[in-house]
Amino acid sequence: MPEIVKNRSEILFLYDVKDANPNGDPIDENKPRIDEETGVNIVTDTRLKRTIRDYLNDHKGLEIFIREIRKEDGSLVTKEERLNDFENESEMIEKCIDTRLFGTTTAVQNKTITLTGPVQFKFGRSLHKVDLTYIKGTTVMPSKEEKKQGTFTERYILPYSLIVFYGVVNENAARTQNIPLTTEDIELMLEAIWHGTKNLISGSKFGQMPRLLIQVIYKENENFHIGELDKLIKIKSEKPDEALRDIEDVKIDITEFTTTLKKHADKIQKIRYKIDERVTILKDDTPTILQKAFEGILLEELNF
Repeated sequence: MPEIVKNRSEILFLYDVKDANPNGDPIDENKPRIDEETGVNIVTDTRLKRTIRDYLNDHKGLEIFIREIRKEDGSLVTKEERLNDFENESEMIEKCIDTRLFGTTTAVQNKTITLTGPVQFKFGRSLHKVDLTYIKGTTVMPSKEEKKQGTFTERYILPYSLIVFYGVVNENAARTQNIPLTTEDIELMLEAIWHGTKNLISGSKFGQMPRLLIQVIYKENENFHIGELDKLIKIKSEKPDEALRDIEDVKIDITEFTTTLKKHADKIQKIRYKIDERVTILKDDTPTILQKAFEGILLEELNF
């Protein structure tokens, strides 16, 4: 029997994008989302959740509530119609891992089902300013309008973006709503974050790589988390922000991050992590490894 989640935890996830569009804005020519004031790349939490859902459904064969299902006439099944696949709300929650993780809001027969997901993510943001690039090309096959020659193609990409996501697993939200969120669900979600990001092999997403994943698990009944861990991570580079093109161009500075976690070490049960071998970690301006940086706190490597 899977164990119900009893500990709060925080999640920090860094991944990078090379010559791709991590999250297009459909009302702005599908351009990568960029904060106009800071030049920072933005990725919505919905995009990350989609990555997780697709991996869990396509690669793990798990039931997902929010997914694209088409009827015989080609129209999409609505959330309300999707509920007909289950006898009741409890069965939907029990069978659909994304509902246990992220919750759902659905209205059916004058009844609104509202579940606040125990797992919540902020928008992801790049750790540097990005360089928006416009690419134009041609296709070999002509379109209907241009029958004599190939058509032009155009798209916007980012030559490079190193993005950080921050999330919280709230055990209280699961308990108070009777959501049977398990430690196995969280383990599968972490696997989906890592491998799902790498498996986004599409025209606009190919070129994404997971770099660092950290889960800070707090002791049971602490009812505590530090918050805003994403603001404790910095990067250092000899190149200007817009000139960055590869993970080897930057070093991940975790000085403030480790200092803050050690300050609250008495509340932390353990830290779980996965790191890409091409990542360079800095602490106090010196290259280091996570085992040394977090010395004094139980550290466990994720094994997926």
